[in-house]
Amino acid sequence: MGFPITVGAVPGTTSSAPAVSRRYAWLVFALSFGLLLSDYMSRQVLNAVFPLLKSQWVLSDAKLGTLSGVVALMVGLLTFPMSLLADRWGRVRSLVLAATIWSLATIGCALAASYGQMLLGRVFVGVGEAAYGSVGIAVVLSVFPVTLRATLSGAFIAGGAFGSVLGVALGGAIAQQAGWRWAFGAMGLFGLVLAVVYALVVTEQRLKPVEDAAADPESRTRIRRHLPKLFSSVSVVCAYVGSGLQFAVCAALIAWLPSYFNRYYHMASAKAGATAGIFALVIGIGMIGAGMLSDRLDRIAPVRKWTVAIGCCLASMVLLIGAFRLPNGAPQLLLLALGSLLSAGTAGPAAAMVANLTPTAISATAFATLTLANSLLGLAPGPAVTGMLADHLGLKSALAVLPLVSLPATVAFLVGRRYFNLRLVAALQRDSATTRLDYL
Repeated sequence: MGFPITVGAVPGTTSSAPAVSRRYAWLVFALSFGLLLSDYMSRQVLNAVFPLLKSQWVLSDAKLGTLSGVVALMVGLLTFPMSLLADRWGRVRSLVLAATIWSLATIGCALAASYGQMLLGRVFVGVGEAAYGSVGIAVVLSVFPVTLRATLSGAFIAGGAFGSVLGVALGGAIAQQAGWRWAFGAMGLFGLVLAVVYALVVTEQRLKPVEDAAADPESRTRIRRHLPKLFSSVSVVCAYVGSGLQFAVCAALIAWLPSYFNRYYHMASAKAGATAGIFALVIGIGMIGAGMLSDRLDRIAPVRKWTVAIGCCLASMVLLIGAFRLPNGAPQLLLLALGSLLSAGTAGPAAAMVANLTPTAISATAFATLTLANSLLGLAPGPAVTGMLADHLGLKSALAVLPLVSLPATVAFLVGRRYFNLRLVAALQRDSATTRLDYL
């Protein structure tokens, strides 16, 4: 049995929008997911060649961490204005342009002759990727039912982990066989091909109701009126903060596990990248699983999304700290896998919280705000701070300290859950009072 998908039932649309076929909805998801894979392949291929760059250019761990973190920094700085522009200019056009920019910048990294040139190339990778996550997820959610929000959000965001798997594993293999420059070049060419396919299949005309809602003057006025509501409740602010802080953990794992296996398990670049890729895959599976669990529990009580997020924060912290305090071996790898599984489980629930707590007219901008928090609080500082700590404490000790950031993330989700409960009780009381007045 297929489900009827009405664009008007979800963010950024109007009630008069025609139905979108199930097949086309899944095609939009598949292509958007594919571009997200390219996004993170271009971002994370760097981590696979850390040992080679460190040796060739004599770089410190802090400089390597900066090369990784600068992409997320640019994403954080630019995601809000570029997503707001996409809400007005057209989301499909914005996505195609973004993919073209990050792909060309990745090819530029392949041609870099120095650390400074590589850093500049990575800056432009971040410029291209700035709005993709927020705008891409807005496009995906616009063609699916509201009841699938956490599942689709978790699955879509998990594309980042799966792209990291491919970027690290394939990048390591290509670098070992042909050199690190070819690793960057292959990722850039893949992104360019996908951008062309996306432009041909996901057109403005096919998504015209969504794009019209973003482009017409009345909608622009409505967008400006709704912008203050991005921060209109304590709960949504806590969702931004909790999600961002927790992303520091999985970002550090994805960035530094290839180097960890290279240094402590004495693996070659290709094997270290492939092994780290398995753990990135586990992170992605955890995102999807937590999103599905959140949607299931949400049908019983909406507040349980917050409970899922809190549980993922606390459990991942305990497991990861324990893992990096153990000696090398199977027990350490088991705890590391379990901690990785839960480290980004907050992604789906947090995205659903934001979608449910902000107006539909500014969905891409709301997700941009979430991306801003994820980038500036987690994805950018996670790898960079770990690199700085590694220069002083050693990489293993640095990875054992970083999971402590899950504590303030937990506090943020606890506060958000409390205010969400208060808001829910107030809403129920208003509904009850309305019912009594109608009865009288």
